[in-house]
Amino acid sequence: MSPIVSVIIPAWNESERISATLRALHRLHEPGAARVWHELIVVDDGSEDETFRQALPWANHVLVSTVNLGKGSALQMGVAHASGDIIVFLDADLEESAAHLPLLLAPVLSGEADMAVAKLPSPSLRGGFGLVKGLAAFGIRTLCGFQAAAPLSGQRALRREVIGNGSRLANRFGIEVGLTIDAARAGYRICEVDVPFKHRETGRDWSGFVHRGRQFVSVGRTLLLKWMFKTQSSS
Repeated sequence: MSPIVSVIIPAWNESERISATLRALHRLHEPGAARVWHELIVVDDGSEDETFRQALPWANHVLVSTVNLGKGSALQMGVAHASGDIIVFLDADLEESAAHLPLLLAPVLSGEADMAVAKLPSPSLRGGFGLVKGLAAFGIRTLCGFQAAAPLSGQRALRREVIGNGSRLANRFGIEVGLTIDAARAGYRICEVDVPFKHRETGRDWSGFVHRGRQFVSVGRTLLLKWMFKTQSSS
């Protein structure tokens, strides 16, 4: 019996892109083709635009938070409502490139890995200076020994047991780092796979630096908490 695949998409003010992302996922189910996914869950994380209305015709479930709780909390909400044996996390702004989902799913469906992480193509815009990515990779390697090439990638497919009910997911932008550390420490097999997903890029402008600053703080906080937990567990 084929496993049930639940796709969870956290979204905050993504009304311009969310419908294109969901339409691309629906196009995977051509007449007569095997089902790639079985349910689409969108979590509207306190959006102030039309994200909910744009997602409603395409998703099986659209969950709404009245306030912005952060990416980690949005994913926790989605996992709690998901019925799948395999959970997929995708960003809302992938648009047409979301159709590459089968490449991300393949290692988990074949039994090669318990969690697959997408490595995206190099960005077309010059972004930050690699500080957040460097901190994340260093922290993951130091705390669990896994050498991550894409430590911040939000595009992941994983077996349900890797996260259980999702209650341990780190909040905000520390979610990916925390998930990798927890999975590696628990002995789950992690692989990174090249997938040509594309999403909105942040450049070297004020909004881009603010975004990366928030990422840096969230990642740093997550690493500190994981280090403290490891220290307490070993004492």
